[in-house]
Amino acid sequence: MSRPQAAPDPSGSGSPANEGTRAFDFLVIGSGLAGLHYALRVAEFGDVAVITKRQASDSATDWAQGGIAAVQAPEDSFDTHVEDTLNAGAGLCQESTVRFVVERGPAAIASLQKNGVVFDPAREPGHGEFDLTREGGHTQRRILHKADATGHEIERSLLGRALAHPRIHLFEDHCAIDLITATKCGRTEPNRCLGAYVLDAGTGAVHAYTAPITLLATGGAGKVYLYTSNPDVASGDGMAMAYRAGATLANMEFMQFHPTCLFHPQAKSFLISEAVRGEGGILCRRDG
Repeated sequence: MSRPQAAPDPSGSGSPANEGTRAFDFLVIGSGLAGLHYALRVAEFGDVAVITKRQASDSATDWAQGGIAAVQAPEDSFDTHVEDTLNAGAGLCQESTVRFVVERGPAAIASLQKNGVVFDPAREPGHGEFDLTREGGHTQRRILHKADATGHEIERSLLGRALAHPRIHLFEDHCAIDLITATKCGRTEPNRCLGAYVLDAGTGAVHAYTAPITLLATGGAGKVYLYTSNPDVASGDGMAMAYRAGATLANMEFMQFHPTCLFHPQAKSFLISEAVRGEGGILCRRDG
């Protein structure tokens, strides 16, 4: 935990900051891959507060199994990866966005490695650096993984580095309630985000966390459905805060439901990695 720092009054009234106001250079809400990776990148420019409503590792990132798709093999190409993605998207993808993500895939992998993430190496010499598997929709082997717990490896590495960084301050069991904006504070300047009000679940106190830059990395809203493989924290908090602050939300009709879970009447259902199907696994009923 970091110690509260003096900060300007977010209301703009000019009165001294109260004891519950904490000021940082960056405010990150969410402790999955996106939030932690961003925090590690910007920590060289200032102090970063990372707010997370449960334990830091309680994220969809930590639950992810199969791996990350990125062009690595000599026989693969960006164009092929883009084509596979557009085909799997059944005409609903924005091609410019697909290409933007695909072409930056290898650099993203390199950045994760720089932050200590370890992917399974190639099993045989002469087959590149990584053990590449296949998942649904891919015509090439381009899935980098760490056994079948890739997300856990990413969360472990990034969280470890964040905890060790002197400029990153982690606040667990802290739930962001609403964004602080210039308009809500009655300021006459163009509307912008000034931080967030955050509930400390341990004490019940609400604090204002202020920062010139706030990143919402709160994940999705899949847990609003009764039957889902999403973690309990995926309840759409960030989407709601962004909407109330005036942000434009898009593609809200798309929800991820993992296609294969193991059901047991006396135990909690859990994911069966997509890599199982990618490697040729067939889903059968008990009668075959």
